[in-house]
Amino acid sequence: MSTQYPLIAAWARSAVVPRHGAFKTLQVQELAAPVIHELLARARLNASAVDAIVMGNALGAGGNPARMLALQAGLNTSCAAYTVDTQCCAGLDAVAMGAALIASGQAHVVIAGGAEAWSRSPIRMHRPLNTDESPVAFERPAFAPSPEQDLDMLLSAARYAAHAGYTRTQQEAYAAQSHARALTHQTTISHEIVPILNVAHDAYPRQIDLARAARMPVVARTDLPDDDGPYELSALTISAQADGAAFVLLVSPQACRAFQLMPKMKWLAHASVGCAPETPLLAAQVAAQKAMRLAGLTHTETLAHVELHDAFAVQGLSFADNLGLRKDQLNVRGGGLCRGHPIGASAAVALVRLVADLANSPTANAKGLVAVAGAGGLGSAAVLASLAL
Repeated sequence: MSTQYPLIAAWARSAVVPRHGAFKTLQVQELAAPVIHELLARARLNASAVDAIVMGNALGAGGNPARMLALQAGLNTSCAAYTVDTQCCAGLDAVAMGAALIASGQAHVVIAGGAEAWSRSPIRMHRPLNTDESPVAFERPAFAPSPEQDLDMLLSAARYAAHAGYTRTQQEAYAAQSHARALTHQTTISHEIVPILNVAHDAYPRQIDLARAARMPVVARTDLPDDDGPYELSALTISAQADGAAFVLLVSPQACRAFQLMPKMKWLAHASVGCAPETPLLAAQVAAQKAMRLAGLTHTETLAHVELHDAFAVQGLSFADNLGLRKDQLNVRGGGLCRGHPIGASAAVALVRLVADLANSPTANAKGLVAVAGAGGLGSAAVLASLAL
């Protein structure tokens, strides 16, 4: 098989809306189909040209949501459909899989990204061992085989905050900055959002009063004997449950010539990694470091933009410190902390944010990094570069 160079010809996303909000009636394919339609319209490409769709989805609980989406969106019945579930990493891992289909010559046009209709997610239950017992509902599955490894993620983040010395005050300041940036740039990023049910902007970002935030309820403490409280997590410092969808159009050079496409971005490198499941938030920085090495980058100073889906404020603080990022590099228009967390779509939303910013770069070959961590100690990251207009 010949090697093809994966390119990005278009990108689009829905707004991110808190769970049980404006998108509460939409099944995942209903939420994502308008994004697919707009993606193809922006590229001026007929749906019949799409060879495959790859979709990250974490809460579908079986079936093949990507196939449902392909049919809902009017793609050819011959279009291949893959659903990827690596939890929070799924949206970016799906794009990496789509890029691999292009690079290996198995496809020339691939739609890839993620979608999550958390509001309509199935109620999950453990099947009883005996016929006279009732099923037991559960909110989340196990992400590691032993309880010691499979910590509650809020508790894990609180323990890490205490270990690394990130106080609640620092976390809340980081969160407030994220919300402020999102509000400031609401108009700037409006072009990347496809209006659905008249929702044309992310619904969660808001003005934050730090004095009031300091009185917000605690959602997690470290449970360690010597914890005196300053490292606890408040509701402001975690990403809210949400619905959303985001996709990119991946194409080969042959497809660009055949369909007269004008790609704006090239996919340089991707890394999917694992780390200690007890502290999954660290997996994003491990993946980012590996993706940079694969792209031949030695220092983050060379990156024009960095997007992290920061599910926790402490994660964003740690990611910036460990990668040596400046404040004007990371999530400059607000991150996942202020948008919300549509699990299987979160990393794809961050990718669309990155691509949109890189596409507006005044110079060709501007490089950017996108990263995410997932339950069970998984990390995913990619490096992209802009092309000359």
